[in-house]
Amino acid sequence: MAAPAEPGHSPGFKKPPALLRLKRKRPGRRSDPATAAAEAAAAPAPRGSAAARRRNPFSSLDNAPRRAAAAPQPPAAAPAGGDPSAAPFWQFLEPACEEKPPGREEPAESSDTLALSQDLHSPVAAPRAPSSPREEFPADWSIKTRVLFMSSQPFAWAEHLKAQEEAQGFAQHCRAAEPPLPQSVQEPRLCTELRCAFQQSLVYWVHPSLPWLPLFPRLGADRRMAGKACPWAQDEALQQVLMSEWSLSFTSLYNLLRARLCPYFYVCAAQFSVLFRAAGLAGSAVPTAAIAPTTRGLREAMRSEGIEFSLPLLEESRTGKQKSSEESLEADTAEGLGGGSGVADAGEPAPSDDDDDGSFSWLEEMGVQDKVKKPDTISIQLRKEKHEVQVDHRPESLVLVRGSNTFTLLNFLISCRSLVAVAGPQAGLPPTLLSPVAFRGGTMQTLKARTVSGRARVQGGFEDMFSLEVLGPVLPHALHALTLVLGPAQRGAFRALLSPHEPSAAFNTRPAPAQEDVQQDLPACGLHPKTLDQLRQCPTLGKASIRLLEMKDYTYTWKA
Repeated sequence: MAAPAEPGHSPGFKKPPALLRLKRKRPGRRSDPATAAAEAAAAPAPRGSAAARRRNPFSSLDNAPRRAAAAPQPPAAAPAGGDPSAAPFWQFLEPACEEKPPGREEPAESSDTLALSQDLHSPVAAPRAPSSPREEFPADWSIKTRVLFMSSQPFAWAEHLKAQEEAQGFAQHCRAAEPPLPQSVQEPRLCTELRCAFQQSLVYWVHPSLPWLPLFPRLGADRRMAGKACPWAQDEALQQVLMSEWSLSFTSLYNLLRARLCPYFYVCAAQFSVLFRAAGLAGSAVPTAAIAPTTRGLREAMRSEGIEFSLPLLEESRTGKQKSSEESLEADTAEGLGGGSGVADAGEPAPSDDDDDGSFSWLEEMGVQDKVKKPDTISIQLRKEKHEVQVDHRPESLVLVRGSNTFTLLNFLISCRSLVAVAGPQAGLPPTLLSPVAFRGGTMQTLKARTVSGRARVQGGFEDMFSLEVLGPVLPHALHALTLVLGPAQRGAFRALLSPHEPSAAFNTRPAPAQEDVQQDLPACGLHPKTLDQLRQCPTLGKASIRLLEMKDYTYTWKA
């Protein structure tokens, strides 16, 4: 029996435990539709006068218990106003309390996780590459943290290299010898040249070398380095020794670069990364250096040292906005709408220095110069530079240095205080140097490779699927060298899923004007001629990087 009506109280209200007991049902129990309809009709309606006199959060709710009908009912729709919070709150709880229909689907997150795990070994799950088939894929200057090659042919030839094959691969790398790759291989496991070339493609050089610390990537690596032994963290003398050795290695790499004996190298610090490229690479006739991501403070410090640089992605964005503004202005003029509004709506106008030049003569003319608080010089400067600050830590903050300014950048980085972290797990640890060739103080390292075999679901059943996983800092030359080896070994058909280090994707920006003539030669830089030809081409990926690379019939398609 319903409780007597009281002012400001909903007559159909029940305490939460009683409501939960009403909602709890056994799976096999069925309710009578006639009884449910009679109970719903007998339930008293909420009193509008009480809600008007005193706001009760339950007075506008229909507190009568609802029984599930025999046939499943669709969920209650939101009110006409579109606010879902105005509906009775247990309408959102009923699906969880009522009996579940058979064959209930799993949550979307679990499905996505399952699909992602299947994508690693299923060739049909990867997205279709939009590019047209070509004999060569574009150079990707981003560093890959993981590459997963998949093929219907086994990768058994990449396992358990003999001691002689491993030594021959190291010797070919140190002597900068071109590996003799066969055009086609009938039995890859018996091909010594192929296995030696595979070992050669896995080699890279790094400084410093601390086996117990993950030295790449350095951006956002504090959590992975936490708890590791860092004896230099509280020892300033040891920090100076590490930094002195690092400076010698850095200078050695730059000298090799200027002599065109080293094609490129990376400087990976805790706050940013730098890519140095020799003259003749990436379509540039002079040495270049790209820094990403950057901040306004770093750029101001570089300006104060006299380093000339450009922001190619930011300038490209401004040029696009200006061009779209001009097109909108022409369109509005043709339609007779007037040019002023067209420019204002087409894009964000460039900040005007005339409005924020610090002149307050108009206050003196009004006689209120002493009553109005004037902004200080720092606030005015920050307002002028707000558009530049907005790109900090983003790909658009990429800084490009060309020509002789790269030498000035070298000296700036050696003496830059922000190059080495002063607190945290990376405190006192010099940046990581990554190079494809040997240099003073460098340590030879190899990428970790392992093979996995399994069965993948395809249309009509299952098929054997084999994969080769390569972990570590996969440099641009290593990715191309691996594809040269896998082409004949996998009979011209494989697929690769690439995991790039996201901050390094901005290095795919074009470092030189389109009309620049490049005639530099790098014959003795230690790279395969085909790899060198690929790295000479102008980057075409912008601030993106290749995510999917597929070879079919010895031609490439890719997706960025």
